[in-house]
Amino acid sequence: MNSSTIIGIVASLFLVVGSIFISSDQFVVYLNLPGFFIVVTGTFAATFISYPLSELLTAKQTVSQVMKKEQDKVPELVREIVTVAKLSMQYKVSKIEDHLDKVTNPFLRTGIQLVIDGATIEDITSLLQWRISRLQAQEQTITEIFHNMASFAPAFGMFGTLIGLVNMLFSIESGDVGQIAHHMSVALMTTLYGIILANLVFRPIALKLERRTEKRVMLMNMALEGVLLLKEQRSPSIVRQTLESFAADYEDELSDTPIDFASATRSIQPNEHP
Repeated sequence: MNSSTIIGIVASLFLVVGSIFISSDQFVVYLNLPGFFIVVTGTFAATFISYPLSELLTAKQTVSQVMKKEQDKVPELVREIVTVAKLSMQYKVSKIEDHLDKVTNPFLRTGIQLVIDGATIEDITSLLQWRISRLQAQEQTITEIFHNMASFAPAFGMFGTLIGLVNMLFSIESGDVGQIAHHMSVALMTTLYGIILANLVFRPIALKLERRTEKRVMLMNMALEGVLLLKEQRSPSIVRQTLESFAADYEDELSDTPIDFASATRSIQPNEHP
């Protein structure tokens, strides 16, 4: 599990448990099984109605991957592309084909295979951009699942609140204070559970998935740029500097830092070979 997720989980537990501990003398009053059952069951029921089982299983697998420690794949990607560029400069097509099995990135492997097969730049760009768009669409669907779950949870919290209030009104006539208090607790706790699940579970997962997709698309665009450089038979030094500048520009855009394209161009041009 990555460090940011661990910090977030600890902070969430501290927020919920700490708030209850400070504000209440009896922790057990916040444990309301009927309210929890209404929110959780209702949220998952609505989710299963909204999406096919295959997409939900994919979402489950994706979440387990996102929770793992993140690895910086940029250096590995640059190294693989530069290695192929060196083989290409030596005109060793057979060695490139032998090396293809060692390329760990399937998207990059497809691009290199297209270069070996002699596909045009237009065809390479069209095919690889289509694969990027397909990945974005697939992962957007998974992200939407958790955004919708974040909407379902408070809605079913309100549903439980209404049930509790209706039952409470019917209990008033009997004058049983215990029953009135029980139904009131269901009414209030379902809303609380819905808010907690939406804002500390489902919505954070959706945002983490969006961030993951953003990084994956950046890597795929970076691989596409590298494949096009290979197609143009650019030198390994040009390939390396261009890809490193690509990654640096991406990080600058994320932090709203101005990007100096002119300096990046000047750093690349002197090393280019005819």
